[in-house]
Amino acid sequence: MSASDFAELAEEEERRKKRAPWGVIALVLLTGLALIRNGSGEFDVGPPQPASVAAADGRVPGGTFANVQPLPYALPDRVRIPSIRVDAPVLPVGLDSDGWVGAPPPEDPNLAGWFTGAVSPGEKGTAVVVGHVDNKQGPAVFYALGALKKGNRVEVARKDGKTAVFEVYGIEVFEKKNFPGDRVYASKGTPELRIITCGGGFSKQHGYDGNVVVFARLVEGR
Repeated sequence: MSASDFAELAEEEERRKKRAPWGVIALVLLTGLALIRNGSGEFDVGPPQPASVAAADGRVPGGTFANVQPLPYALPDRVRIPSIRVDAPVLPVGLDSDGWVGAPPPEDPNLAGWFTGAVSPGEKGTAVVVGHVDNKQGPAVFYALGALKKGNRVEVARKDGKTAVFEVYGIEVFEKKNFPGDRVYASKGTPELRIITCGGGFSKQHGYDGNVVVFARLVEGR
């Protein structure tokens, strides 16, 4: 192994040490996503909500996730979900000065955020992408997230030139006050992706009372 290979391994190990364990991710996202407040709710038709048949049941449709090799660490660049016409740049988001998970700037509706405390999309583990459902002007990047179906594809273009392709195996909405962090964020031992926005009921006082969560697994790295 060359000196450059050793250096790359050392850098990757250092990055891994800086990442928060999934339990911490669960805690900060559960609280921090309240800051993606979830837009205004001020337009006539609310965002679509997941159907009960779309719940993540742990089954692997068609065995498409077998023998897919994880990708190395790389920053994500864009997220594309063709079935709901999402094509958006991805910005790194971490924790702000108050310890909350940051969110993409709400004034630009077509932005998504990758939480830097988790793995990058395509790596072994659970990557997390967040985004607004709406803003004061109307629908935002993940407005239609609840309309996804099992088997839909999510593509994350990475800055190393590779694209991580994920297949959706569940879409659910969870109350913020009863958010199942262990179920959503724990590593399954495979490259996974969670896409999260706000959903459920809406009130002027509290905003949206839930989060829509998409569960997906890597099926291709190209």
